[in-house]
Amino acid sequence: MLGHSGWDDQTHYALQTLIDNVSLLSPSVLAQLNQFIVDVGHEVVKKKPGDELRGRCDSFVVETDVHYPTDGNLLWDAMRTIIEVVGSACEANGIGGWRQYRYHQQALKRLLRKTQKLRHSTSADPQKHAQQCQRIDQAYRTYLAKATGLLDKAQATLPSLVACGAVAAVAKIEHYAVHAERQLDQIERRVLNGETIPHDEKVFSLFEPHTRWLSKGKAGVPVELGVAVCVVEDQHQFVLHHRILWDETDRDVAVVMVEQTQARFPDLTQCSFDRGFHSQANQQALAALLAVAILPKTGRLSAADKARESHDAFVQGRCQHPAVESCINHLEHRGLDRCRATGKDGFERYVALSIVAANPHRLGLYDQAQEKARLAKLARRKPKPRLAA
Repeated sequence: MLGHSGWDDQTHYALQTLIDNVSLLSPSVLAQLNQFIVDVGHEVVKKKPGDELRGRCDSFVVETDVHYPTDGNLLWDAMRTIIEVVGSACEANGIGGWRQYRYHQQALKRLLRKTQKLRHSTSADPQKHAQQCQRIDQAYRTYLAKATGLLDKAQATLPSLVACGAVAAVAKIEHYAVHAERQLDQIERRVLNGETIPHDEKVFSLFEPHTRWLSKGKAGVPVELGVAVCVVEDQHQFVLHHRILWDETDRDVAVVMVEQTQARFPDLTQCSFDRGFHSQANQQALAALLAVAILPKTGRLSAADKARESHDAFVQGRCQHPAVESCINHLEHRGLDRCRATGKDGFERYVALSIVAANPHRLGLYDQAQEKARLAKLARRKPKPRLAA
């Protein structure tokens, strides 16, 4: 594709060149490329035109590249960015007042570390318990006072930066000032006033705001920070389609996943799901779209549900459904364990690239297996040497 002669070509590309060119691959282009790869894969496994495809659908969490969010370190993220931007902008434009901005960063971080090292008291002694609570309260008040003073100072510097034409710096400071004010308010309400913060008011990353707090109920993994991705795999272990669940749940996308997959691969006549995808509306819609819709119902089963889930095709598909976990593990080894790209666009491109990387790998495994079978067959045909008398 790049016009090189072969593996012995010594052409090198700069990292930024690779980043700039890979960024031009849109998710729609990568989806078309993935469809072409899957079609070639079906030819390799000798799928005949019209043969049915049996799919398995499940979702998993692709983690974003963020640290564990606490109110204190989210405030630190906002303030260190504000201090860095305003200090650099003032230094570049000859504005006074921020000569020691790096010292202010370090001083604020020391106060953050002090709050992180303090632990809530478990002592049965009321006096010791009260003393520890007082230390925590004082540490947070000192931290908040320092952050508030630096934030006020940064906002007071904005008119000078506007006058110098530092528009980009002003916009960035104003953006992170909103985050800092929110975190100041939430720390005061939660730590100092003992209030419980509603989940919808929380932000889990300032730099990757699309990050969600997700609990899939896995053993040993109480919570994951990232975005859920739903995939459909066929019986040949190729990923046919994927969808990023920005603000959706499994129940919301069960029908959409089948419709979008059938638009690309009309031979899909069967698909299995787990109980998290079930709803009565999904059950009826999938029955109209698929010859066999394997969607187990939650809760107690009626006589009709028991008869439906006792059917041979349903039982066989239900037994084969756990193989989708192997697909998810394969995708995680192709890069979908943690997304290193930034922003929502970068996340979409990263997920699509990982799936485009996984399907050729599966294609190579099939080709390798066929070659091994061919060589084994030749070895069996080769006549054995006769022993000398």
